[in-house]
Amino acid sequence: MSGFLAGLCVAILPLLAAGFWLGRRTARPQTLGGLGTPVEHATFETLHTASLAAPPLRAGLTEETARKSARRLRSLLGTDALCLTDQKQVLVWDGVGGHHRTEIMERLAGPLETGRGEAFPLTCDTPDCPVRWAMVAPLTVDDRVHGALVACAPRESAVLVRAAGEVARWVSVQLELADLDQSRTRLIEAEIKALRAQISPHFIFNSLAVIASFVRTDPERARELLLEFADFTRYSFRRHGDFTTLADELHAIDHYLALVRARFGDRLAVTLQIAPEVLPVTLPFLCLQPLVENAIKHGLEGKTEKCHLQITAQDTGAEALVVIEDDGAGMDPVLLRRILAGEVSPSGGIGLSNVDDRLRQVYGDSYGLVIETAVGAGMKITARLPKYQPGVHSAGRLTDG
Repeated sequence: MSGFLAGLCVAILPLLAAGFWLGRRTARPQTLGGLGTPVEHATFETLHTASLAAPPLRAGLTEETARKSARRLRSLLGTDALCLTDQKQVLVWDGVGGHHRTEIMERLAGPLETGRGEAFPLTCDTPDCPVRWAMVAPLTVDDRVHGALVACAPRESAVLVRAAGEVARWVSVQLELADLDQSRTRLIEAEIKALRAQISPHFIFNSLAVIASFVRTDPERARELLLEFADFTRYSFRRHGDFTTLADELHAIDHYLALVRARFGDRLAVTLQIAPEVLPVTLPFLCLQPLVENAIKHGLEGKTEKCHLQITAQDTGAEALVVIEDDGAGMDPVLLRRILAGEVSPSGGIGLSNVDDRLRQVYGDSYGLVIETAVGAGMKITARLPKYQPGVHSAGRLTDG
């Protein structure tokens, strides 16, 4: 879907450039500044102006985003005035003739209902008002009209009608991309909530049972474990940020393992090898802890002998390579593939598929989990984390205060 939208943007831009060039050529002369022909100069200006107008629109259609983009959009069309509306009101008016706001909204009922563009004359008692015609182009996302782009000019112009329609299509693409971004954010938030719901009952029950077992025999030990439990749950249920740092995630894992060790004692041996230079790397929140819990779940439970868990994080240049490996019961690779494909639910609900999906959503399909396993051979899970990814920023270290 995003590839189609990007292609549509590319297809629209030459039309915008042509309209921009025609409007500017008839309005006033331009200096080429060494950029070549008038068409090449107009194309450059169109691309530059569009690039400046796009970022606000990627946040959706609001008064603030409309205000930030309106002047750029009016520059694309070379009109005396331009306004952006939603279904109920004018969000911004840029240029002259602002007294036409009410009339514009009264005339928008039809275009907003049908989704079809329209041009109509404006009535005005102001003799020197330069705007006498309005060209309306609806803004649509998924076949739903969200508002309109209205270009105002001294006279009706077939070129301006078409150019306004193309600019409106380009704006609609930006709004659709904004809608996809918001949907992605909502999906990630929903998956984090689902992951918390999967982890918390199993973890909370066992942790509280362990703490309770020490209350009479070793009160100081019970107090330490209670603090570990509080720190881990505060991290797991924090309400800010979709991303965290590798340092914070490993810190939470340390709290989790302290509680697991209290439960299993000498049956669990843990080895950590962490390169200090990868600690600031940003990754999706609650991304590694479920992998460790999965290793504990399938490595220790149902096994009488000692289980070894190894967690490594290496610096590989542009990426951090995180490996979580256990020597437990392992899993049938066919079953694992079905779990990752969402065809069956994993026993215990530890969320390998959840983590795999979130990594792919954030970094791309090439960054899914790599899992090596077989029945009786343990499991090795590898996650590659880019050191930099646009839009991926940690909310900051969670303090104990």
